[in-house]
Amino acid sequence: MRTVAVLGGGIGGLAASYYLCKNPQVTKVVLLEFSSRFGGWVWSSRRSDGTVFELGPRGIRPAGAVGRNTLNMVEELGLGTEILPVPFSHVASKNRFLYVKGKLHRMPSGISGLLRTVPPFSRPLLFSIATEILVKKGTNDDESIHSFVSRRLGKEHRGSLTLGMLLGSGPTPTVSAGPLAQRSIKESWAQWSLKRGMESLPESLSDFLQRSGKVELHRDAAVRQINPSAAGWTVQLEDGVVSADHIISALPAKALSSVLPSCCRPLVQQLQDISAVTVAVVNLEYEGGILPVTGFGHLVPSSEDKGLLGVVYDSIPFPQHNRADGPTTRLTVMMGGAWFQEAFGPPESVTAESLLLRATGAVCSHLGVSAAPSWSRVTLHRDCIPQYQLGHHQRVESLRSFVKDNNLSLSLTGSSFDGVSVNDVIFSGRTAVDQLLGGGV
Repeated sequence: MRTVAVLGGGIGGLAASYYLCKNPQVTKVVLLEFSSRFGGWVWSSRRSDGTVFELGPRGIRPAGAVGRNTLNMVEELGLGTEILPVPFSHVASKNRFLYVKGKLHRMPSGISGLLRTVPPFSRPLLFSIATEILVKKGTNDDESIHSFVSRRLGKEHRGSLTLGMLLGSGPTPTVSAGPLAQRSIKESWAQWSLKRGMESLPESLSDFLQRSGKVELHRDAAVRQINPSAAGWTVQLEDGVVSADHIISALPAKALSSVLPSCCRPLVQQLQDISAVTVAVVNLEYEGGILPVTGFGHLVPSSEDKGLLGVVYDSIPFPQHNRADGPTTRLTVMMGGAWFQEAFGPPESVTAESLLLRATGAVCSHLGVSAAPSWSRVTLHRDCIPQYQLGHHQRVESLRSFVKDNNLSLSLTGSSFDGVSVNDVIFSGRTAVDQLLGGGV
């Protein structure tokens, strides 16, 4: 395998490039990113006074094979000393809230929480767990998450299912735990971040790739078309052509559909059927300690407010990201998702001012904070979270079967296909390389 082109420089494309350049079978990797920065939705805002705000993911869970895999990568990149762990004993891990009927309700945790009826739920969670184990399996091969959770736990409960938590949801890959992953187990981490924010991970990955001497990194390199050639593929850019033996696409499904050649027309519609939703992220800083409760944050059910997803109390799990010269409270308000257009209108017509007003209004009404924030930033992530609709698993299988049956030198990876968490996306990149090169990473 002489040259592999990786389309997309988000965390998935960076991860795929990382595993490719570690394999001696690959001579050259060409990473093509359309924007001016690598990292995709993993994006941190750093102020000169040391304050860090996350514009995307703000913490990563260490659990499971995919969690161990990410920690192994972090260790290999030399980021182990930058880790900010949050153990399960931390108040941010124990306290999570729901905002229902104008009040914050602490979510049940521990055995006592399972045995008691805790508002806003109408029955003990343990009763739902016992019922869930005995409920018949659905007759459909696939069903919506709303239907599944409502059938299995009742309409009030949303989250992981009991047996899935206890036994796992199916075969899991084997990933050995390196020293950092072993430390996460010993210290019982619930999540972790990095001292300079989550963007340190893609920055370290791109630095590693640059130093490897095997990877060409191209920013502002929008892919216009890919076409099969005698040797593999030609990738048409605005200002040139890249030749490759194989392509690993870490592009969103719809973006990939727009650059495929005519011979891949059967893939186009299936890719376009994988939709994604828009999320507004509003970072807020307030002077002093203004929270009436302590914890990770609170969720807002769509029945309460379709425009608001939740509020994260960033200063509680990661006070290290606060500025050093006085007490402050950092919050992140997340809005939109599947109801973005219904709540706010078309993304292209929404103003930052209107989103900021909605976010500060929620902080005022939910948390009783009447003061104005001392600092704010509004970020609109267009089509950032893929939605796995009915039949998603079968659709992805069909896509990959078409690629295999037509002997296309193409791998599909990223959040459009194999999971939306940072861990999932990184492991998807590793899996694509393993399947391409026979697991020699």
